[in-house]
Parts: sequence; C-alpha cells; structure tokens
Amino acid sequence: MKKIALLLMVALASTMLQAQLLWKVSGNGLEKPSYLIGTHHLASLSITDSIKGLNTAIASTHQVIGELVMSKINTPEMMQMMQQMMMIENDTTLKDLFTPEEYEVINKYSKENLMLDLAMAPKLKPSFLLNNLIVMLYMKTIGGFNPSEQLDGYFQSQATAAGKKISGLETPEYQFNLLYNGASLQRQAELLNCLLSNIDNNMKDTKSITDAYMSQDLDKLLKISTKKLGTNCDNTAEEMALLLDKRNLKWVEILPGMMQESPALIVVGALHLTGEVGLINLLRQKGYQVEAMQ
Repeated sequence: MKKIALLLMVALASTMLQAQLLWKVSGNGLEKPSYLIGTHHLASLSITDSIKGLNTAIASTHQVIGELVMSKINTPEMMQMMQQMMMIENDTTLKDLFTPEEYEVINKYSKENLMLDLAMAPKLKPSFLLNNLIVMLYMKTIGGFNPSEQLDGYFQSQATAAGKKISGLETPEYQFNLLYNGASLQRQAELLNCLLSNIDNNMKDTKSITDAYMSQDLDKLLKISTKKLGTNCDNTAEEMALLLDKRNLKWVEILPGMMQESPALIVVGALHLTGEVGLINLLRQKGYQVEAMQ
C-alpha cells in the first residue's frame, strides 16, 4: 500500500511541519520570493480555498514550475510514447505473471472498473492496471471525485490564462519511464496483487491519506504513507529513493536558476516537500529561507 500511495502522490518524509502546504522561498540572492506548494492527485480543487497565502503566492509570481508541463502529455507524440511504454515488449504476457486464480480476480476488476477484458490486451503492464484501478476504485469509494480536475493541471491552466510561463522539472518521457519501467514486471505484478488482495483496507488507507492532505496535515500524511505492514507490499528503500530522494536531489539543482529568472510557484507532490531529502530541507541547505505561509 505504501508504494501505491507513493505512485499516486509521488512525495514524502519529515520533521513536524503541522498543517501547511504552501511555503515561501526567499533570500540567497533572490530579488523576489518564490513559493513551494505540495499537491495530491486525489484531492478536490476545493482545497485551494483554504490554503493560507495562496492568492498572494499566485498574484506575485510570474511562472508556474511543475513536475512536468501537463499540456505536453496530450500531444500525439507523447500519447504514442506512453502507449508503447505501457505494453510488455518481450514474450511475457499478463497471464505469465499471475496464477490462474490471480489473473481471474484481476480481470474481474478490470472488466468491472475499466471496461476492459484483459484477453483483448494481454501485453498490458501491471503498472497500467494498478494506477488506473486505484483511481477508479477510489472514485467508487468516495464518490464525486473528478480525475480530470487535479491540482497540478489547475495551477498550470490558471497560469496559462494569465499569460504566465509554465516550466517542468521533468519530461513526460521521464515520468512515463518511471511509471512503467521503474520496477520489474514481477514487482509490478506483486503490487497489483497487493492492491486487490486487500482492497477494503487499501481504499481506507487511500482515503485517510487524502483526508490528511485535505486537512493540510503533512505529518499525518507521512505517517499513513510510510506505515509498515511487514510484507512484500511495503516499499523498499530503493523504491523510495527512486520515487523521491533522487528526484528531489535533481530538482534542487535546477530550481535556483529557475527562481532567479523570475518569481515562481513551484507545484510538486506534497511528499516531495518533507524529510531530510525533501525540498524544504534541501533548499534551506542551499541558503534559502523557507517559511510556512501564514
């Protein structure tokens, strides 16, 4: 479940941060401050009404920096690339990765929630099913969630309407590769089984993570997302580093130049903010003042 939560949010680890999603970044040669905000892919856009200082941050920045430029995902070239990456390239099929009993369960969930009979798509990677089933099952669990209305896209669309620059810390190709090739096919299959073999508790945890985000409680978010079960469903240190630490270390080398160019609203998954190798701490180590907005 922890790996599943990390794939959804992609971010985490921390000291006591209390209820805070928005941080002001100043000093170290910046003429004007930039702002760092954490997002969550399953959060309602209504959260924007309760984030302290958000209007100030939006009004005083000239660009939005996201994990990637969302508009680039929907180009024909990127869609073709994604379709290629989500398919198994060797002779392995989905049936080879599961027992007959496991395959039947997965196909049942796929037909009921994705309207897809896996017999028609035998080469799909388990990570594709994993991530799409999480969203569809979550929608059924809570109701009212619209996957087309997500915070990352919201901030970028607002910036586009205001004529502001939009930049990305990563390319769509990088994120597609992380999503579909970041783990072996066997590990992807294992995580898909983890989701469906304990679906009620997994959906409960997913809802708890979202509730913690909506209450802006990063400490609680961290606690739930890193809870250990002592099973193969726990994310490994290597998986954590791939999803979080290594990316944060790359981003913190890029961000100074981008912030120097013009004041920015930096929009990344909430769990990228926290911890020793989180962006808050890494930016402080570079000499910036990083303060919670009040």
